[in-house]
Amino acid sequence: MARSRPASSTAPRKADVPPGYVADPSKGRMLAYQDSLPRLPVPTLASTTAKYLETVRPLVTPAEYAATEAAVRDFAKSPLAAELQKRLEARAAEPDQRNWLADWWNEAAYMGYRDPVVVFVSYFYVHVDDMRRRTPAKRAAALVKAMLPFRQLTESGELEPEKVRGAPLCMDSYKWLFHSSRYPTKPSDTARKFDPKTHNHVVFVRKNKFFEVPLAGPDERELSAAELEVQVERVIQQAGENKGAPIGALTSENRDIWTEAREALIAASPENAKSLERIESAAVIVCLDDTKPVTREDISWACWVGNGRNRFYDKHQFLVFDNGRSGFLGEHSCMDGTPTLRMNEFILASLAANKADLGAPRDASTGSSLPAPTELTFKLDGKVTKFVDEACEHFDALVGRHDMHVLHYEGYGKDLMKKFKASPDAWAQLVKQLAFHKMEGRPAVTYESCQTRKFQRGRTEVIRSASNENKAWAEAMLNPDVSDTRRATLFRQAVSRHLQYAAWAADGQGVDRHLFGLKKMLKEGESLPKIYEDPSFSKSSHWELSTSQLSSRFVDGWGYGEVVEDGYGLSYSIDDHYIRWTITSLKRNTAELKHYLAEAATEVRQMMERAAAEEAKAAEGKAKL
Repeated sequence: MARSRPASSTAPRKADVPPGYVADPSKGRMLAYQDSLPRLPVPTLASTTAKYLETVRPLVTPAEYAATEAAVRDFAKSPLAAELQKRLEARAAEPDQRNWLADWWNEAAYMGYRDPVVVFVSYFYVHVDDMRRRTPAKRAAALVKAMLPFRQLTESGELEPEKVRGAPLCMDSYKWLFHSSRYPTKPSDTARKFDPKTHNHVVFVRKNKFFEVPLAGPDERELSAAELEVQVERVIQQAGENKGAPIGALTSENRDIWTEAREALIAASPENAKSLERIESAAVIVCLDDTKPVTREDISWACWVGNGRNRFYDKHQFLVFDNGRSGFLGEHSCMDGTPTLRMNEFILASLAANKADLGAPRDASTGSSLPAPTELTFKLDGKVTKFVDEACEHFDALVGRHDMHVLHYEGYGKDLMKKFKASPDAWAQLVKQLAFHKMEGRPAVTYESCQTRKFQRGRTEVIRSASNENKAWAEAMLNPDVSDTRRATLFRQAVSRHLQYAAWAADGQGVDRHLFGLKKMLKEGESLPKIYEDPSFSKSSHWELSTSQLSSRFVDGWGYGEVVEDGYGLSYSIDDHYIRWTITSLKRNTAELKHYLAEAATEVRQMMERAAAEEAKAAEGKAKL
């Protein structure tokens, strides 16, 4: 877990950053290096077109590739391509343009995206269990209390910046962790950040009802975990057994419908606007579900979607269940998963190590001076009621079309992978490709997310994981006439190629964002270049496997939905002794893919061990000579 520097030391450390990074102490530790971070580069046309052709080749027939090669060649040497590149480079060079991609990408991938955020955009973490806190009140109170120091570090700007090989990463998105909300508007959503000093509260949701709880008492002293526990117990008691009108379900709607529903909700009563503002300005939402999920699939479903009612999907939210289990659901529009993972790790690690300052223990008088939680009520008219009912129907239909399987594979983990001197991430990606080959007889068009936060306002780039080397190795694994020694050689070549693709993506030298940017530079009346109309363009970016790795000993599962109707969401974590995949889809071959992933993982290990034994035997024979 990344640790914060002591609050008393205001100057960021200089000795552990590479040359070229200059700290500005006036901006606080968290943002001290922001201005010295490099800008996202614009790759050269020659580089991108060459990489594009290389990544297309394993996915298409020879005839299709020949047509694509011609389209790319014509594009690369065209005056229009040169002009688009020139325009993009000019945009990147504008003094106030810290990242030529950021605003476009946030619009295209998030704010302008109109499908429901839940299933299609949001992502979840399952927390490791906490044996000390088995009731929902104890668990929720501890999570909130342990969150407050991280909120303080973030809001004060004193959080130590994340680093990769000593180089600081962009911390700009951290401002959206707390006291922020996404807003449904047409044609594109917006986001708002609230002042934590004037909105120092959390909102709990129980039985579809919203309750505001201040984080400080009447004396302005921060509440202890024991006091928060009392308040959560009061929320549960006040909510009772009868469920309220599921206003939160509106946030699960198509964004245009939610825009109209929100307008109708505000028009129905001035009280509704006030309740919404208190919800949206809260530090976070804490959902207190009245269920007791046990299995990996059950807890993953509960964290991913819940029942669609006891939620507010436009904000980050902690999820606490009646058996004391918990998780987190991330609102994805303004930040990616690494900041929210860091926050969750901070909370869970401090609790596990008994280092969280929870305050005074509970006694008979705890919470007696605190005002009761305030229920945030809504008045519904016929129009709003219709929106709510339809939102519930749409949510149930959408989730009902999905399925999910979790594979917690305990055959081995990164300890074994490292013994073979192979990248664990590349190893896991190769297992995915072999599994898909077993299922479909061909490579999978694969998206692996790679963060580009080494650049100002960086978000992500695509690692196109289906390489020619990957395909050759998978085919060799399925060919009984190929020796294990040969398979191991091909495996290592595929690992090396994957690492090269990953390095390109992390350095802002990938394929997809550059081609996206060039297309955005087209002016009205200019013809769309044939490279974008070529079938290989859509085929090679139709992400059948949407993959991403987040690994932490404090997270017992995580996931998200598929990005194309005939594809799979395939999140994964790699521990020392296991690999875990969460597989989601629109009821496709999810169970079969789970089976083939386990089978492929075992076969890779067996192949590498046999190949190592053959190599050792051959070396021994040579030594005797």
